[in-house]
Amino acid sequence: MGLAVIVLAAGKGKRMRSEIPKVMHLLAGKPIISHVIGLAQNLSESAPIVVTGYRGGDIRASFHTENITWVDQKERLGTGHAVAQALKHISKEDTVVVLYGDVPLLRSETLMQMVSSLGLSELSFMTSKVADPGGYGRILRDSEGHFYGIVEDQDATGEQLAISEINTGIVVASGSALARTIPLLAADNCQQEYYLTDCVKLAHELNIPVGTYELIDATEAFGVNDQAQRSQAERTYQRRYAGTLMSLGTTISDPDRIDVRGAIRCGSNVSIDVNTVFEGDVTLGDNVKIGPNCSISNSIIGKGSEVLASCVINDSKIGEDVKVGPFAHLRPGAKLENTVKVGNFVEIKNSTLGSGSKAGHLSYVGDSEVGKNANLGAGTITCNYDGANKNKTVIGDDAFIGSGSMLVAPVNIGENATIAAGTTVTEDVAKGHLAIRRVEQESRSGWRRPKKK
Repeated sequence: MGLAVIVLAAGKGKRMRSEIPKVMHLLAGKPIISHVIGLAQNLSESAPIVVTGYRGGDIRASFHTENITWVDQKERLGTGHAVAQALKHISKEDTVVVLYGDVPLLRSETLMQMVSSLGLSELSFMTSKVADPGGYGRILRDSEGHFYGIVEDQDATGEQLAISEINTGIVVASGSALARTIPLLAADNCQQEYYLTDCVKLAHELNIPVGTYELIDATEAFGVNDQAQRSQAERTYQRRYAGTLMSLGTTISDPDRIDVRGAIRCGSNVSIDVNTVFEGDVTLGDNVKIGPNCSISNSIIGKGSEVLASCVINDSKIGEDVKVGPFAHLRPGAKLENTVKVGNFVEIKNSTLGSGSKAGHLSYVGDSEVGKNANLGAGTITCNYDGANKNKTVIGDDAFIGSGSMLVAPVNIGENATIAAGTTVTEDVAKGHLAIRRVEQESRSGWRRPKKK
């Protein structure tokens, strides 16, 4: 006996107005269905059984490294028919959870509570009471409150449409109950489909105990059917994530203006301003401050460091007490050691800046190794690309690079060397030397600027 999880993901999702399968549209930076598959993997050690149909090959290709049992629903004839395709992978002794690839906000704790509450029932449907039940199947109860059926929205009478308790679609059942009821389903409804919900009526006829589990937070069962609903799910996800961060002590200026498309680990006293996007794995040390309008992905930022407004940081490592920005761009491979300062419109790629070094303004540092306490003046450019190959620039400790200098790689600038402003360096500069290369300045009298004709 084990816990088997079925994920239904065969539909196209016509209301998305896209050729991309609905479940492959993005939520928090990854396909909607990946959230559901992750949930299934948290619930059970057994491989989730994912039922695909429309462009199933594209879905499978996105998860080729995952331990997943794939099932193809060649004819898409309803939820009951979809579950029927998966039954051959399920034992009668299993407890089965049926999830939907377009319902990404469920929590694993909620589902485990539902599984635990199954009790004597062999078939349980998750329900919820909502203010606007339109579009959902209604839960039918007798005068004593006993659950006896579900009617789909399009098949309901006027009286039934007034019912506020709805079917979320999530099912927990014994493998035996599904094996006995699924083969008996009929498509005698408006849609001419085999409804999973009809198993309730069949279970009563077969004396199989049925029950319900009421979901208190209805947003967990929110399904995505169009782009507006995808956007709603996105904001719900982000508010939830922000709430978790704040509960752990992180200061977030506005939880409605943060996007996490991966995972953040925050130390104590971390502060995050508005409109910042985090992607992949990001670590923020103690007392880190992130300014507004930043994009940070797959990076580590050490304690006491500050990222000012409108910076882009990708695949980089920032040490302690570093100041970055505003408007700085750290590209993959950037490494800033402790107390470095990188100012506005500075771009750093695949380079290390030693502790205490500064690049204050309007500079490009690529494929370089910069020592400690070096100063790169405004407009310093490491010319690392010769049109075919990338070449390295090495700048020693305490070097001073004057404004507007061009360092043509490969080149080595020695410790405590000085490069005069406006110099183009094409040869190594020895320790402690001054390098200067400028054309002689001319001054011509009587010269006039060209004028527009």
